[in-house]
Amino acid sequence: MAITENHTQTVAGWAAMNESGKVEPFVFKRRENGVDDVTIKVLYCGMCHTDLHFMKNHWDITMYPVVPGHEITGVVTSVGANVSGFKAGDRVGVGCIVEACLDCDHCRHSDENYCDKLVLTYNGILSDGSVTYGGYSEMLVVHKKFVARIPDTLPLDAAAPLLCAGITVYSPMRRHGMVKAGGSLGVVGLGGLGHIAVKFGKAFGLRVTVVSTSPDKEKEAREGLKADDFIVSTDKKQMQAKSRSLDYIIDTVPVKHSLGPLLELLKVDGVLALVAAPDQPIELPSFPLIFGRRTISGSITGSMKETQEMLDLCGEHNITCDIELVSTNGINGALARLARNDVRYRFVIDIAGDSN
Repeated sequence: MAITENHTQTVAGWAAMNESGKVEPFVFKRRENGVDDVTIKVLYCGMCHTDLHFMKNHWDITMYPVVPGHEITGVVTSVGANVSGFKAGDRVGVGCIVEACLDCDHCRHSDENYCDKLVLTYNGILSDGSVTYGGYSEMLVVHKKFVARIPDTLPLDAAAPLLCAGITVYSPMRRHGMVKAGGSLGVVGLGGLGHIAVKFGKAFGLRVTVVSTSPDKEKEAREGLKADDFIVSTDKKQMQAKSRSLDYIIDTVPVKHSLGPLLELLKVDGVLALVAAPDQPIELPSFPLIFGRRTISGSITGSMKETQEMLDLCGEHNITCDIELVSTNGINGALARLARNDVRYRFVIDIAGDSN
């Protein structure tokens, strides 16, 4: 069968056609709903900084036209014959991954996000040879394994970024024991990922310190997000005063920086989890690492098991992202602001508009 033989559903979306990164309307085809598939009417899609990298081909791997979007929420419109966990009308979400082999050691141990054959929600190639298109579109067809249920208590717009920003910080927090009350957590960078890490830390009963280069974010951190402390990372006196004060650090900064001063904030045996992807190598002095017996850990997104667990926890604690809603006509303007980090803290596209 030809790759696109069963791609008969016409879909309206928004795509970048070249390295300018400018988005324009784009009509394409999606596959029919298969026996293991869930078809979703997309209502909202978050705008991640990764979208910018792909649209502008910063990593030299973009396949144009690219339809971005991996923070997707909507409602189920149909399910395949082998799907028992979802039905039409269910509130669901899709994150960064839409396919994996489901048979390797990683997949069998609920770590499919580390499968060698994982396929990204956009700019990936499915096992049938077709290119994936993301959530800047009106509908989506996804294998049942990669669909999560959104708790009824969470609004679908403010829940959308949880499918990337939320799970990206939750997964390493869970893995490294940052969910135990009484510990101390440092959150480096107060953006889309950082503000959710602060909310998780407070929900887990941790003492949360925000570490930022921007002094003007202190009021926001303390009053808006209820952070317990704030450190200006460029202030050497403040950094020295907080030496060995933290059990954990989540580093969300997506630009080149040194891990040395951050490691000095950790207690002996402390853990720094790096979740951002700077486009240049980060600096790692050895002394702060070895003299504190500290650990640096990397992490990408999370498994579907962790994603559902995270969403359920957000439902219990009423945790959502702080968002700015934009129309489909405002995508390019929002992307320009996103490139300047001019958002508190995540743009979400109202895909369905008045039909929500």
